[in-house]
Amino acid sequence: MLKGDAAEKILQAVRDLVKNQSTFHSKDQWVTILDGTQEGSYMWVAMNYLLGNLGKNYTSTTATIDLGGGSVQMAYAISDEQFVKAPQDVDGKPYVHKKHLMSKDYNLYVHSYLNYGQLAGRAEIFKASRNGSNPCALEGYEGFYSYGGVDYKVQAPKKGNSWRRCRNLVKQALRTKAKCINEECTFNGVWNGGGGGGQKTIHASSFFYDIGAQVGVVDSKFPSAKAKPIQYLNAAKVACQTNVADIKTVFPKTQDRNVPYLCVDLIYEFSLLVDGFGLNPYKEITVIHDVQYKNYLVGAAWPLGCAIDLVSSSPNKIRLSSS
Repeated sequence: MLKGDAAEKILQAVRDLVKNQSTFHSKDQWVTILDGTQEGSYMWVAMNYLLGNLGKNYTSTTATIDLGGGSVQMAYAISDEQFVKAPQDVDGKPYVHKKHLMSKDYNLYVHSYLNYGQLAGRAEIFKASRNGSNPCALEGYEGFYSYGGVDYKVQAPKKGNSWRRCRNLVKQALRTKAKCINEECTFNGVWNGGGGGGQKTIHASSFFYDIGAQVGVVDSKFPSAKAKPIQYLNAAKVACQTNVADIKTVFPKTQDRNVPYLCVDLIYEFSLLVDGFGLNPYKEITVIHDVQYKNYLVGAAWPLGCAIDLVSSSPNKIRLSSS
């Protein structure tokens, strides 16, 4: 997260570049920061386009959970009946957005949980340390975790860490017991969209794949894999009882920068799926990095969805086809 007017200065530099050094037609208001809701929406559009789901009934689409560093987004299509009953969030913004894609109307539930991404989540959990010790810290590690310009001391308790106590701390950070003013909530008091057919299948991306590949939940030789939330917990149980000096021996593919945080990362991802989004620990999901589209591997990311959404909403629409 950039502080002060740093973000606006960067945007203005881009506006000036496009205006003065390119042949593109541009307006200042066209150069803006993508908000989390847009990012989650575009990810859903991209994923379902690449999978060939757009144009089908909403029950044939897949839900998406994109775990970034600073935020996590969930998106899935809901029924017309659910749309009519859909509440607004605490800021008065809609949870559900109408989309017209490949001749089909969709009611897209999407929410972005700012400060609940993988890296931001670490900060929230280490912030709750008592006297500098934290049950999510690996034995033998003592140091600082830096995020958003703040340093958090990270050290395992003298009596040792514990995946159970770590999970309890993660649930506190997620605010799973926050007041829910709607019928059903995920975490932090956020409406869960009501569930339904658009959530039958789930594709989880970004850090779910990155961390999963480092501990064997998914095989990094393949662009995607079927997995269950319980596999993240099983890996966490091993990681959390391993001395920091031995992590690379147990999990050789762990990136050096992630070694001290492997316990907390795995517990966070499991808890986010199960305690946060309410998934059954044994529900099979697809953990994905790239999508096999025809003869190509295409990255599971929002820019493609942005282009498709823009074309679909243009007055002079271009006919889209997934073939």
